[in-house]
Amino acid sequence: MIRLKYGNTNTFFIHGDNAGLLFDTDYAGTLSAFYKAIKQNGIAVKDMGYVLASHYHPDHMGLISDLMKQGVKLLVVDVQKGFLHDSDRIFARDGIFYSPIDEWSATVISCAESRDFLSRMGIHGRIVHTPSHSEDSISLVLDDGNCFVGDLEPLEYLEAYQENPSLKRDWDQILSLSPKRIFYAHMPEKQLD
Repeated sequence: MIRLKYGNTNTFFIHGDNAGLLFDTDYAGTLSAFYKAIKQNGIAVKDMGYVLASHYHPDHMGLISDLMKQGVKLLVVDVQKGFLHDSDRIFARDGIFYSPIDEWSATVISCAESRDFLSRMGIHGRIVHTPSHSEDSISLVLDDGNCFVGDLEPLEYLEAYQENPSLKRDWDQILSLSPKRIFYAHMPEKQLD
């Protein structure tokens, strides 16, 4: 696993035996910084079989269309399908050149299918629906203990968010899979004891 930091969002490249997976991208307009980051880490776009967004807010999916044009396939979890274009109006409002995602070219799977799908890529783990941040949020939990949660509120914030039982449900689900390291989109990683 390689952490790529080329903007405001931590993104991660996961090597698979058969295909690589990019988890999250940054905001639209960061493509040249992305190229520099992958080159510095010895990664080529052709190494990326798929890109998976933790959710479809602008700072997590802004480069997906650019990557799809270069042959990277979009992996979408079925709970995300209705959200793929939520950021289009934000990019338009901000005057940022952005090509909307071609959802018809995406590979759509369910969380239940994720273990088998990832296994075919040579990546061992599963995708879980963690909707406490946004309805389309997912997390990726690998069998090696690495866990990628996007913008999920940190585990140590649970007490402060007692009025949000969905956050506890999300963390209970993740913790049941025995993660060892949590990787956030905007915070340093956390080692679990």
